[in-house]
Amino acid sequence: MSGKAGEARSLFRAVSVLLSIISVFILVCMLAGLALGEGFAAVRAFAIPTALGALLFALSFLVVTERVVLSSRFGYLFVVLSWVAASVLGALPFVLSGWIPSFVDAVFESMSGFTTTGATILTDIEALPKSLLLWRATTHWLGGMGIVVLTVAIFPLLGISGRALMEAEAPGPQVDKFTPRLSQTASILWLVYLGLTVALVVLLLIGGMNVIDAVTHAFATMATGGFSTRNVSVGSFGSAYIDAVITVFMVLAGSNFALHWKLLHGDYRALFKDSEWKVYVSIFLLCSTFVALNLRSSGTYGGFFQSFRFASFQVASILTTTGFGTADFLKWPFFSQAVLFAVMFIGGCSGSTGGGIKVGRIVTLVKMGFSEMKYMVNPRGVYGIFVNRQYMRKNIVYNIAAMVWLYLCTVVISTLVVAWGGFDVMTSLTATLATLGNIGPGFSLVGPMFNYAFFPDWIKIWLYCMMLVGRLEVFTVFVLFTKQFWKR
Repeated sequence: MSGKAGEARSLFRAVSVLLSIISVFILVCMLAGLALGEGFAAVRAFAIPTALGALLFALSFLVVTERVVLSSRFGYLFVVLSWVAASVLGALPFVLSGWIPSFVDAVFESMSGFTTTGATILTDIEALPKSLLLWRATTHWLGGMGIVVLTVAIFPLLGISGRALMEAEAPGPQVDKFTPRLSQTASILWLVYLGLTVALVVLLLIGGMNVIDAVTHAFATMATGGFSTRNVSVGSFGSAYIDAVITVFMVLAGSNFALHWKLLHGDYRALFKDSEWKVYVSIFLLCSTFVALNLRSSGTYGGFFQSFRFASFQVASILTTTGFGTADFLKWPFFSQAVLFAVMFIGGCSGSTGGGIKVGRIVTLVKMGFSEMKYMVNPRGVYGIFVNRQYMRKNIVYNIAAMVWLYLCTVVISTLVVAWGGFDVMTSLTATLATLGNIGPGFSLVGPMFNYAFFPDWIKIWLYCMMLVGRLEVFTVFVLFTKQFWKR
């Protein structure tokens, strides 16, 4: 195929395949609803989206019959369109069920799920049918490792090349870390992801959760999403065991999945060689300890261990951009709140399901700063930037610096946009950080015990865009607005 028409047909087929994969999971949620006795309500919510996905899959083979190879340019376009299309398809069960009648609210909730943001417009989560709660969590799980990565694992069976898509799916791991075959790499990632999810489900069942609660919270934890089945999140269970288990798995989900694969192959030294992981764990432990000491000294909790339980959970939740809560941290001392605010800018490791700027980029920029200071002292010296004992080429460092700069500029612009709607600075700033960083809860009016329902529709649409920009790490979305992108 050649020409614009051929590229458009290829794009249609790729997006259709992705939506058909999502529709399979929608069908599973419908069957779960029927098994739980929801009857016609489950069919009404899920039948049409399931049929739509099947129809698109069939049409994709009628429109395109030969092998599809997407260029890098159309790879970027596919990735953006896939997330938008997924959010629209994922919103249909909410609208058709009647629980979220507003389409704007429904696509906001759906995009929040797929991007693993966890920002919700629901005011009474526990009133939802269990099948819808399961679907909310499933959007997390699909978006966590990346619906594009899942699709790439399937593409070779359908005669579609996926290299351009893996390159455009920015939050994913480096594609050359496991195998030379992209489909095999994607399959390995999803197997590790599935294995950790199953392990977490079992541990939560041991902790006393029922099956639906265990599955939904495992999906949300491994995806670093934050959608809970309870109005007050994980805190409603009141279990130190559950808090500890979810804390550990949030930290695991925020780690590079390449490390998980190396550990499974017995390479335990990889943890101690990876500078990003060491910094990531150090940030988690130091921040948790400081917050625990502050909570203990202020008398918020009775002892250090209880303080550390709540501190470590909340630090892990914000650092990994999960967004779960076991306490209203707006009632904590100001120092503890300041620590949580600071880690909103960091995020998880590269190649994790976490959002944010990522620890690896911050480590690189810090080393760049020290390198520049050395150059100021001795201009004749040559000072390279090394991460994990590997030299970082200038184009990579510039790419990281540009991404962080655009990220921070987006924070400022979005804060101004939300403030234009009449909201205070802290609400505007942290609503931006929480959506752009795919975190969920923020401060002030978007605190851990509140939601996003009060925003007018135009701000919800804006924050919807911020969730997409943050999930695709700025460049993948912004490149679509350049003249060069549309030049042949």
